[in-house]
Amino acid sequence: MKLRCSPTSPYTRKVTVTAIETGLDRRIERIPTNVWAVDTDIGADNPLGKVPTLLLDGGEVLYDSPVICEYLDGLHNGEKLIPPIGGKRWTALRRQALADGLIDAAVLRLLEGKREKPRCSQAWIDRQRTAMARALDVLEDEADMLGDEVTIGHIAIGCALGYVDFRFDGDAWRSSRPALADWYDLFSQRRSMTVTVPQDAA
Repeated sequence: MKLRCSPTSPYTRKVTVTAIETGLDRRIERIPTNVWAVDTDIGADNPLGKVPTLLLDGGEVLYDSPVICEYLDGLHNGEKLIPPIGGKRWTALRRQALADGLIDAAVLRLLEGKREKPRCSQAWIDRQRTAMARALDVLEDEADMLGDEVTIGHIAIGCALGYVDFRFDGDAWRSSRPALADWYDLFSQRRSMTVTVPQDAA
């Protein structure tokens, strides 16, 4: 398998963490891809022009991160990151959706902030900041229930919090969310998290 990826993409990180946690990491060849480059060819594999995009050995292409993570989770014989049935399944998927939404808001806020004035909309930035704060507040309320297990929800939350730290370290989200901060401090010590920390601030 080949993974078209970016070292700073939180969704790429989510897929890579999933691959490590499922023992599939060595089966995946990484193809660094700059989707913003004028000459990028990512559109040939993913019409949305996004990473991560997974190229399967048989020629099929999968995107985006929830689909890729579910595919990888089906390739191993260990305990599933996406519980197959019941309440645990829907909790894991809901938490993934919440964490992905936190990332979406952070990315939209980041991109809007890079626009030149007067095209840059402070109202739009504030809207995304508020969405991020609400998501973090919900995660704080649930932090004591996260425990030490690992599901796709936990992975998505960990990658989302890592992205907030990476792009918006001045937000100081930990100050009013101590339980979430304590959980993240422990979760971020997992090998899958330590080896996937973004290194490039581009």
